[in-house]
Amino acid sequence: MTTNEKSWPQSIRDFFCSLKLTMFLLITLAVISIIGTIIPQGSPPPEYLQTISQNKLKLYQTLGFFDMYHSWWFILLLSLLCINLIACSIKRLPHIWQTITQPVLVMSDGLEKTLSSRTMFITNGDSSTLRDRIAAVLKAEFADPVITIDGGAFHLFAQKAPWSRLAVYAVHLSVLVIFIGAIIGSLFGYKGYVNIIEGQTISNVMSRTDKEIDLGFALRCEQFSVAKYPNGAPKEFKSIITVLENGRPVPDYTNVRVIVNDPLTYKGITFYQSSYGNAGDYFFTVSDVSGKEGATFKVDRNSSVTLPDGSSMHIIEETDDVSTFAPALSGPAVQVEIHDQRGGAEKVIVYANHPELNIQHAKEHSGGLVLQYKGSQKRMYTGLQVAKDPGVWVVWLGCLLMVVGIYVAFFMSHRRIWVRVENGTITIGGNASKNQAGFQLFMEQLVTKFKKQLPLEDNK
Repeated sequence: MTTNEKSWPQSIRDFFCSLKLTMFLLITLAVISIIGTIIPQGSPPPEYLQTISQNKLKLYQTLGFFDMYHSWWFILLLSLLCINLIACSIKRLPHIWQTITQPVLVMSDGLEKTLSSRTMFITNGDSSTLRDRIAAVLKAEFADPVITIDGGAFHLFAQKAPWSRLAVYAVHLSVLVIFIGAIIGSLFGYKGYVNIIEGQTISNVMSRTDKEIDLGFALRCEQFSVAKYPNGAPKEFKSIITVLENGRPVPDYTNVRVIVNDPLTYKGITFYQSSYGNAGDYFFTVSDVSGKEGATFKVDRNSSVTLPDGSSMHIIEETDDVSTFAPALSGPAVQVEIHDQRGGAEKVIVYANHPELNIQHAKEHSGGLVLQYKGSQKRMYTGLQVAKDPGVWVVWLGCLLMVVGIYVAFFMSHRRIWVRVENGTITIGGNASKNQAGFQLFMEQLVTKFKKQLPLEDNK
């Protein structure tokens, strides 16, 4: 009595060897990687708050969308893919390895019927002479043959590029090497960010988990500049950075230009130009709706102040000329966010040259205060993303192995030829793992050369 039921170890093995699992994991990884393309990875939380709400920020942080490639669920998917690749390789490799290292040397009748290319013709001469001539042609045109005697017949076997069958496993190995490099980078490297005000020197950066990391050297922002398009959009922002060791500039790393796509790398740590802003003070006056100018106060770019009515205010964005966005208006303006004591929040534009608009807004909001923008004392800062990845060279090694494996897998073929010499009858057969049409053409040319070297019975 037989049964088709599988034991649980067999079921687990078949699950991890399944091609369906491979396709599911690859498609899932491809789809969810779109999240890492749409949502910038590793930016400071304040940058995210400029485009999404506080609630979405908390949700995305919980799901790991801001550091997706280090999230537990992404690593779990990669681990499953690694197990799937290893399981598939272990299941299929023994058969391929046997084909390469223990080829069938004798062309039996059963093997002959399976070959894609077969030819037979009759010759004159003794078998030993025919064997030697065929061996010479095979060695000159294809590969040095192995000669076997079986059942009174000579069997010649030759093959080329048998190791090309291992190319797919080289690709599998390259994926695992890339994952290992990524794990090394994750365990022993870090990614973070730092804001440096012009003229300021820093020696620590903040990781994505808000952990302070000592660089082991110092960075000084010598200068920061922004080039803009006519519409006011940033065209290029550039930092001039100096690396200091023990308080002294490093000769080859003094006044280094850092722009987008042109980072600075020192001692395995790379600094990418990421953002910029004004770290200076903004000046306002506050009064009631009568419009009489009140006291002047200042707001730091990265902090908030409490207004006379108990509400708080912080800066969101500024412009030197509001006409870029509203042609009927002119002069500087600042967008601020005001939080009242009841927990409500409101975004307000405060103008420098249009006090009537400031008063109109205050009148439309019962009990509102009139804010008047008086300008700013600018101090630009540069925002740098910081990355240390000791596993990057392992990843590059995996990429190189993948390129070589893919090239061999697609453009090289394991070709095998069998020749049987028996009582003046020559039987030739062969097959190729790829490019059957090209191999068929080669076999036709090879048979023609055999016939030229052998005394055919028809020529008697």
